[in-house]
Amino acid sequence: MRREKNSLLDLLVDAGLYLLDPVRERVADHIDTVSEKAKDAYQEASGRVRKASRAITGEDQHGLSSTAALLLGVGVGVALGILFAPASGEQVRRNIADTARDFGGRIRRGVSGESDDAGPADRL
Repeated sequence: MRREKNSLLDLLVDAGLYLLDPVRERVADHIDTVSEKAKDAYQEASGRVRKASRAITGEDQHGLSSTAALLLGVGVGVALGILFAPASGEQVRRNIADTARDFGGRIRRGVSGESDDAGPADRL
């Protein structure tokens, strides 16, 4: 009787191992896939942390992004100034046109090398 129990138990264990063998291979493949995804996620996260660290410490400076941020800030400031200006629309447009002409003139004089004849006291 004891021998029959052992042979039945051996048969059941062998059958279980035989049936679990393909599952073991799929689990191993799945573990490899999960491991690769974890490595990729870690590399991406460490790259982002490294980039943020360089940006905070000032080691990573991008002239284009700084210039774009400056221009965006100037544009937002001008837009808000126009929106909340106490002057009428026509007067605001005239002031903008005058300022643009004055600025253009200054740039042309700066590029051509001419100096401003008016001193600081005359500009007031």
